[in-house]
Amino acid sequence: MIYLSTFTFPNEDMEFDFLIEEKRTCYDTFYPFKGLSKHNFARIDFEPITILYGGNGSGKSTALNVIAEKTKILRDSIYNKSNFYSDYVNMCGMQIEDDIPENSRIITSDDVFDYILNIRNLL
Repeated sequence: MIYLSTFTFPNEDMEFDFLIEEKRTCYDTFYPFKGLSKHNFARIDFEPITILYGGNGSGKSTALNVIAEKTKILRDSIYNKSNFYSDYVNMCGMQIEDDIPENSRIITSDDVFDYILNIRNLL
């Protein structure tokens, strides 16, 4: 079953409009702004199997973290955020086909590595 059918990220124009209005000048990063749009990563249309692929820094993890935040699914590991993360997430759009199950969660590579290390420490 597909719960989330489409997810959209802010395009360059939307990001520009937000950032030009930003009055806070004490920050050296506006992450995740400009991260996905520089790769023209604007939309995901989900299928029964959807694969995100690309080199390091292409935005795969950022996209998954933003989707997890927007859909409010559970997570264990911490992830890279900035003071502008919520603003970015609020600019994203999604089309939900059915209610996302209550106990849905994102499992990241950090979760897998932490699990392996915990098992190793028990031995």
